[in-house]
Amino acid sequence: MAKGKYTWFNGDVIETDQIRISPYTHALHYGTGIFEGIRVYKQHNGGGAVFRLKEHVERFFHSAKIIGFTIPYSHEQLFEACVDIVRKNKFEECYIRPLAYITDGPLGLSMGENPPIDVLILVWEWGRYLGDDGVNKGVRLKTSSYIRPHVNSVMTKGKITGQYVTSVIAKYEANKLGFHEALFLDPEGFLAEGTGENLFMAKKGVIKTTPLTSVLEGITRESIIEHLRQQGHSVLEQRFTRDELLCADEVFLCGTAAEITPVREIDFRSIGEGKPGPIASKLLKDYQAIVRGDTPSYGKNWLTPIK
Repeated sequence: MAKGKYTWFNGDVIETDQIRISPYTHALHYGTGIFEGIRVYKQHNGGGAVFRLKEHVERFFHSAKIIGFTIPYSHEQLFEACVDIVRKNKFEECYIRPLAYITDGPLGLSMGENPPIDVLILVWEWGRYLGDDGVNKGVRLKTSSYIRPHVNSVMTKGKITGQYVTSVIAKYEANKLGFHEALFLDPEGFLAEGTGENLFMAKKGVIKTTPLTSVLEGITRESIIEHLRQQGHSVLEQRFTRDELLCADEVFLCGTAAEITPVREIDFRSIGEGKPGPIASKLLKDYQAIVRGDTPSYGKNWLTPIK
């Protein structure tokens, strides 16, 4: 993983190694921060472009509203900052991580009124999150012993740093057991999502994905739902059970990091033929064409060039 030499930090571009964070930072103790994950793709006609930057910046501000603090910059400033820091690091393909958090202040649980906020934007070169082998052959999933909490105890529409601890320990558990990724159930026992991915299944030509009740409103999720429906597929946002998932013809995960990742096995049971199915395989091919600028109908609205 090649890290960016430069980081956008509170309005300035500085060398990443020069950033210092106080040990009294509130977010370090209590997880009071928000973040986004955004990808930049090398375009087939040259240069790089950010995929759905506008939507990611909007969700970043929504996360701030949910946790209860104010970003001291405008949408436009952070939009331009994301583009600028990629350009400064001379990346044509990379991952962008905007991060905002409550900085040095009183170390009680109360955030207080208008807490001090640091905002930074990191960039790094990052390949496929679950590996090339996982994408080509399909990944193995394990239903986690942990669950996604009830929506009234965890704010699922925000990417809040402290909320991801459950994902970290669930993924650790799955990896220790020899699986690529963990699957969460919701509080009522229906499927929710992966540790950082939305979940889809296909059965007899009908595609289902879990509704936005206890899962993050994924931007990649939204993108592929729109694309699949334009291609004539029936896509339902509907709850489903573990046994229904195990009997699916195909299962796949999606997310900014994971992109489109087929699933070949869940809880030691093969899914379909135990390899990537036709829907996921075509979707992966289509997605790569979209993000690399080969699908003009999406390009104008979904891709921001790095000029």
